[in-house]
Amino acid sequence: MTKISYFLLVFLLHFLGFCVARKNNQITNLNKLIESRRSENPPRVVPWTQQDTSNLSPLYIVQQQGSKEADRIDKLPGQPQVDFDHYSGYVTVDADAGRALFYYFTKSPQNSSTNPLVLWLNGGPGCSSFGYGAMEELGPFRVNSDGKTLYRNDYAWNNVANVLFLESPAGVGFSYSNRSSDYTTGDKKTAKDSYTFLINWLERFPEYKTRDFFITGESYAGHYVPQLASLILSENKKTNGTIINLRGIAIGNAWIDDNTSYEGIYDYYWAHALNSDETNAGINKYCDYVTGNFSDECYKYQSQGDGEVGEIDIYNIYAPLCDDSTQKSGSTGSVKNFDPCSDDYVDSYLNRPEVQEALHARNMSWAHCGGVGWTDSPTTILPTITQLIENGISVWVYSGDTDGRVPVTSSRYSVNTLKLPVETAWRPWYYNRE
Repeated sequence: MTKISYFLLVFLLHFLGFCVARKNNQITNLNKLIESRRSENPPRVVPWTQQDTSNLSPLYIVQQQGSKEADRIDKLPGQPQVDFDHYSGYVTVDADAGRALFYYFTKSPQNSSTNPLVLWLNGGPGCSSFGYGAMEELGPFRVNSDGKTLYRNDYAWNNVANVLFLESPAGVGFSYSNRSSDYTTGDKKTAKDSYTFLINWLERFPEYKTRDFFITGESYAGHYVPQLASLILSENKKTNGTIINLRGIAIGNAWIDDNTSYEGIYDYYWAHALNSDETNAGINKYCDYVTGNFSDECYKYQSQGDGEVGEIDIYNIYAPLCDDSTQKSGSTGSVKNFDPCSDDYVDSYLNRPEVQEALHARNMSWAHCGGVGWTDSPTTILPTITQLIENGISVWVYSGDTDGRVPVTSSRYSVNTLKLPVETAWRPWYYNRE
């Protein structure tokens, strides 16, 4: 087995501090899924099989109503002057069901014709890659506190790549279906819809068909990203060719294995003074992270540990919370200053009718996370990651160090189970001598 390699430009490392989600809705959705593991009716844990993709065509072209030129954004309301083209709109993934996924795409200001194509997916499951990823993390704009105007993100990823944000599955953000049953979904259907989206999006933007392609994401995208990458490999093999030129994936603070993630969470709590010694001792005594067979006593101490954390932003444990006194009035924001009320600004902006019109989105009530039901979710994605590595796909697992929901300890424990050889020893990492 080869090593986990680090594929993105060093430039992208500068964004680690900006890419850790710190959002209450994402906390709620991931917590809901985690708690469902302990319920009497947990999501079905069914491995991905060839049968799952037997009815999927590698080149499944769906009749579309949109076009590249129609999707071009003239100018978003309150947007500063920019030196790049950006697009947004819908790609139909199931014409019979009327299921369509919303995307936002921003080209690079320079070297767009040679820079790679990067897909970004937020987690949840069921949270918006546009509202979080594009508007609060790595996209070209941030929303000012007035909820009406935008300012530039100097560290946007489109400085070095052409970046595509996808709201998936249907029911998330602006994505929708005319069939209500589509709002109950799971890992496999989400991966297949995302693949179908990509095939049809590339028909709309054919200049990217042979471009180096990377899939990135955070949190529950630790499921989305490897599963989509695996599906791309599978469909490429059906044609003995390269339909999508997948080169690598990157997942940040990613939920990829239940046992190591749980263990990492409670070790992190205790190491950061968020749990008592007594709770930590109980968890270590009663929780078997090797087999994953957790006793009632284990759950009791884990729940006790969750309660001891208190009212903090679990995605950024040292950050202030948003309240009425925090809200700023009309001030211009800066990506160098953390604003805990960013969710509110984005929510106000994306629900403005003129903004939705400029985005070519349906007139609707937009929310950061959708109330989608989840039916299948493997307890581990590690075998999928192993498969990707064995097929020459570069895998980058990275972590911000203030996230307590999927902390750096969970990432370390998960990667260590792969027992990969170390090519370069651990060392302090510096940027501009800092």
